[in-house]
Amino acid sequence: MTTALPDVIDAAVLPADAEEFDVVVLGFGITGGCAALEAARSGARVLLLERAAVHGGTSTMSGGAFYLGGGTPVQQATGHEDSVEEMIKYLTAVSRDPDAEKIRAYCEGSVEHFTWLEALGFSFERSYLDKKAVIQPGTEGLMYTGNEKVWPYLEQARPAPRGHKVPVPGDTEGTKLVMDLLRDRLAETSAEVRYETGGNALVVDGDSVVGLRWKRFDETGYVRCRSVIIAAGGFVMNPEMVAKYTPNLAEKPFVLGSTYDDGLGIRLGESVGGATVFMEEAFITAPFYPPQSLVKGIVVNKLGQRFVAEDSYHARTSGFVMDQPDHAAYLIVDSEHIEHPDFPLAPFIDGWETVAEMESGLGLPAGSLAATLERYNEHAARGEDPDFHKQPAWLAPQSTGPWGAYDLTLGKALYAGFTMGGLTTDVDGRVLRADRSVIDGLYAAGACASNIAQDAKGYSTGTQLGEGSFFGRRAGRHAAAS
Repeated sequence: MTTALPDVIDAAVLPADAEEFDVVVLGFGITGGCAALEAARSGARVLLLERAAVHGGTSTMSGGAFYLGGGTPVQQATGHEDSVEEMIKYLTAVSRDPDAEKIRAYCEGSVEHFTWLEALGFSFERSYLDKKAVIQPGTEGLMYTGNEKVWPYLEQARPAPRGHKVPVPGDTEGTKLVMDLLRDRLAETSAEVRYETGGNALVVDGDSVVGLRWKRFDETGYVRCRSVIIAAGGFVMNPEMVAKYTPNLAEKPFVLGSTYDDGLGIRLGESVGGATVFMEEAFITAPFYPPQSLVKGIVVNKLGQRFVAEDSYHARTSGFVMDQPDHAAYLIVDSEHIEHPDFPLAPFIDGWETVAEMESGLGLPAGSLAATLERYNEHAARGEDPDFHKQPAWLAPQSTGPWGAYDLTLGKALYAGFTMGGLTTDVDGRVLRADRSVIDGLYAAGACASNIAQDAKGYSTGTQLGEGSFFGRRAGRHAAAS
């Protein structure tokens, strides 16, 4: 692996008989598949290159949750009021540096995107899961998958569930259904798909991208085109890039990515002057729920202090763990509320008859946890949390011994993660230089571009599939019309 930028090839090198296409898409994950399909349906001659032997990419590792809202048919069918404006308020509130144009486009187009996805050949179940979970365990079509009901966001936007999951049980197979349908719909168009083939250099004529060099095993060649859409994933599988940009991902998390999440797409964009943003941001999480009863416990750092509302979405909690000394944290639960998870990502450490014994066993300063529990229990008994505003539904005194502790420390808990930064793009996916000028003929979307999801603390399950497919479609349409 490397952090080096690929070659840039002058258009004069293009052979006279080079193949010609209107749009070339790099990567057949959810983003590239949607981009290629929309470009082909818009009348463009499309070539889709995928380095793997099959379609799907990292997308097929996920459960099939799409973050959608603004009044989708599932929201309406399950009695959950939502609007474009409330969705905009929420996504703006949880973004580090909100891109107002992208957020508005995504929210205004969310219901239409829902309909487009279902038109691929499936239906979201018109049902709602009213539990605290990472993703729907069954085929429930809707649940809360973010921080909508967490302070301060619940005061900044009216909460609504927006996690729409395809009708496949479990948290690892759902997106494969969508990817197979995308493959089938693409087969109905004139788009050409080539597997085990990838682009490894862009061809430029002056400041414009006009083609690329491809490689398939030991064979190389050139393609001339009007536009290239990079949808080649993030860089989580590139140790050098991870060490450079997101070192926390090198500290023993289980990385979520396919072999080809090596950052090549990002580096291709950089090679012709594309700017990047949020490269230091990573999604790193080790959910301690379900069971949801554990949310009633408290999370403390190695000083015995609380630092986050425990009813936060799991990635928000984990994001705050990364800010603590030595990335160390513990979930403390009393005997009334402890319930061991079936698949513990945060290992159970031990149980103790007294708080003093627990402090000693965890290596916390003497009296620190006792003081934290005393303050928490006093206010929780009144349904209050003046320190972190944990919501009343999850407040319960942790006063009945014995007490147990789960280890949320990085390197102890099974953290999973992926990168979030990428090429800077406009609302149509056009890659931008540092001065915000457009690189003609070059687009990017999905995990190799930075769109709405900017850091783990503001992330919601389904955001990457939602925005990847949405902005992939948008890039495909714009590239076809250029």
